[in-house]
Amino acid sequence: MSYGMSPSYPYPPHHAAPPPDARRPAPGRHSDVRRLRGAYRRQRRVATFAALGYFLLFLGLSAFAPSSLTGDVTAGLPLGLLLALLQLPVTWLAIALYEHTARRTVDPLADRIREESEAGAGREAAR
Repeated sequence: MSYGMSPSYPYPPHHAAPPPDARRPAPGRHSDVRRLRGAYRRQRRVATFAALGYFLLFLGLSAFAPSSLTGDVTAGLPLGLLLALLQLPVTWLAIALYEHTARRTVDPLADRIREESEAGAGREAAR
């Protein structure tokens, strides 16, 4: 029996270390994974605040200052309708911002971690 187990206890104790061949190196360096998580978190926050923030501003104005939305911006176009029509371009802008930050920061970090983990898997397979 391995792990110093007694016949009455079929599983290794909590403090027993796994056999050396069961340990695998973590893919990528920890700092890279931490940086990837932070970049992805910032990406989500920026896109969410851009789209949701504008929508909540519009809802807040409709609920607490409805008289401000009835004023005309141009002849026949009230501010409320203009802000409502701008919701779609603001959402598109948030999507474009999300994709831009993904291509610029998140994807290169993820690619580097993926390449390092594939290289590590190749080294493990060569053993």
